[in-house]
Amino acid sequence: MIPGALLFARYAYPPNALGYCGADENRTLLEYGEAGVADGGLVELARSFEGAWPYLELIAGANGIEDPLDPRVVEAYWVGSPLLERVDGRSLHAHLDERFRRRAGRAWDLLAGAIPDGGVPHHDFHVFGVYPWVGLLRSGDPTEPLRVLESCRITPGRVQAVDGDTVTVAARPLLWDGRNLRLGPARPRRAAWRRDGLGFLAELRPGDRVSLHWDWVCDRLTPRQAATLARYTRRMLALANRASAPAALV
Repeated sequence: MIPGALLFARYAYPPNALGYCGADENRTLLEYGEAGVADGGLVELARSFEGAWPYLELIAGANGIEDPLDPRVVEAYWVGSPLLERVDGRSLHAHLDERFRRRAGRAWDLLAGAIPDGGVPHHDFHVFGVYPWVGLLRSGDPTEPLRVLESCRITPGRVQAVDGDTVTVAARPLLWDGRNLRLGPARPRRAAWRRDGLGFLAELRPGDRVSLHWDWVCDRLTPRQAATLARYTRRMLALANRASAPAALV
């Protein structure tokens, strides 16, 4: 099994390379990935991701796992697993209250209300519930909010073709119909999997199931993992649609 710190880096690298989160060390993350090394330096880099790290601690604590970078914990946060269901609603509520209540403002009640409806500390819960982009879909031109939501969520897909450092992946896109978010039929999408000769995966082949984050191939998924990610995606979308429905915003 891949060390948890390396697995975390696979998913954390793409937003870090864009300057969105974590220390400014995206080249270092790639070098760790290429070398397949997980040491104390990589652990410290993981700790610099202030958005994700507390979720890892929450999942680990609820499951009696000492290390927040245990690969089981990392997989639960980015992909999904039964570990998420062992985080009780009160713990998640307290976690979100401490970190986001002041920032969320009037939207706090909607965010807190999503927890008993099935909210869990999955990355896509953070994307669709904590970030303001779902609300912004209704407040004007939805183009940019939809682009960010599509890029930031973890997307399952299947490799169709490999062309050097990029691949074509068939993945279901996120669509907005003016009232609700939904997934459309699978269509081709370009993504990178290596940069400057460095990457986290040794190879990719047509037919591989993969996960995408900000147009980057993070990992190769098993059929079980792909199905789990798809299930949590649908669940988080349903929560987002209920929480942001016009009646809820009155």
